[in-house]
Amino acid sequence: MATHLITGAGSGIGAAVARRLHERGDELILLARDAGRAKELAAEYEGARTLVADLADPDRISKALGMQPMPDRLDSLLHIAGIVDLGPIVELRPRTWHQQLNANLISPAELTRLFLPQLRAAQGHVVFVNSGAGLQAHAEWGAYAASKHGLKALADSLRYEEHGNGVRVTSVYPGRTASPMQVKVHSQEGKEYDPARWIAPESVATTILTALDLPRDAEINDLTVRPGR
Repeated sequence: MATHLITGAGSGIGAAVARRLHERGDELILLARDAGRAKELAAEYEGARTLVADLADPDRISKALGMQPMPDRLDSLLHIAGIVDLGPIVELRPRTWHQQLNANLISPAELTRLFLPQLRAAQGHVVFVNSGAGLQAHAEWGAYAASKHGLKALADSLRYEEHGNGVRVTSVYPGRTASPMQVKVHSQEGKEYDPARWIAPESVATTILTALDLPRDAEINDLTVRPGR
């Protein structure tokens, strides 16, 4: 039975992935930002373990996890959590930059560093759920796109560094996906939100599981997913 550590399992793509893995009997370790959220996730996914660490504060992740039981091995680390806050560069204050860089880039880097021993032990898989903004930046997406461009660089470097240890690394670049994040984006853009126009989280989950389940003789490095409508 494979063991997966998932961030962002509370909604959207993360919830879709957690459901699929839970249904097939894999072991889940779900990262929550606080004890209350951990309790909710544990109730939703029977038998799942939880860890508490706040991705908004990467400097404290190591200390937080150091006080909790850690797995001996890890078959996958799935970085799915993320935040977005749009705005033109001329209006973005350092706080907005720090928030998105912390949650979308620095915390995934720190979690990966901390769990690499367990991933190496299992010859596991690191999956970064990136974004189309990680490949091309548009107006008012500067801070978010910068965090996601950085996430691509993190994944590419990690792939080269860990290839000899048998650790696979995949970046997934979804287009607009029907999720709470997309609701916020439409609100900031001043547009009406119609989930039927965008990719279902379950469809992105299918691409992630495809990468995870690929036989060991192959590796999906980069996978781009776009709305089909």
